[in-house]
Amino acid sequence: MPKKRRGKKQSNFIIILRTFIILFVLIIAFVAFRYYRRQAIQTEQIRQEQLAREEARQKIIRQHKAFIKEIGPIAKEVDQEFELLPSITIAQACLESDYGQSSLSQKYNNLFGVKGSNPNTSAILKTKEYQKGKWIVVKARFQIYDSYEASIRAHARLFQKGTTWNSQQYKHVLAAKNYQKQAHALVQDGYATDPDYATKLIKLIEEYNLDRFDK
Repeated sequence: MPKKRRGKKQSNFIIILRTFIILFVLIIAFVAFRYYRRQAIQTEQIRQEQLAREEARQKIIRQHKAFIKEIGPIAKEVDQEFELLPSITIAQACLESDYGQSSLSQKYNNLFGVKGSNPNTSAILKTKEYQKGKWIVVKARFQIYDSYEASIRAHARLFQKGTTWNSQQYKHVLAAKNYQKQAHALVQDGYATDPDYATKLIKLIEEYNLDRFDK
């Protein structure tokens, strides 16, 4: 009898041990499944976010290229008359109008933030200006144009005729024969208040190969 009891106890112990092992394995498998499932979900979320960012980036690039395609031929035609570099004009329009997305360009065809004085041909809008080492928001009156071509033509005429107080205001711009020199001449001649203006123009020209319009 004692031997039978011991055998039965051993048998029960083995059954319990096996059951415990099976449960342990199942728990480990369940935890591992949950872990890898969570990892898979997170990986997919990251992938979807990356795709969304890339799609948004590509959409912006398409918008930029569409704007350049629209104004590029206009700038080339107009600037040839004034012996200016279309690449600079196009880069300025991209930078200053946010590729045609600014309110000033969309509502009033003003691509370059040109100020106005006549209430009948201008509108008051908020703008950012770099003064005393920092950017500030100010209200100013801006010129209204009936088309992009009118805006580009007025822009070219400004460089040729200069300002009302100095007809030679942009002599270094007119003398520059490549886009790098002309970009820096704009800052030198006081066209822009942004200290990084020339660098931004050059970056845009090289990013979108805008110097092809100079040929």
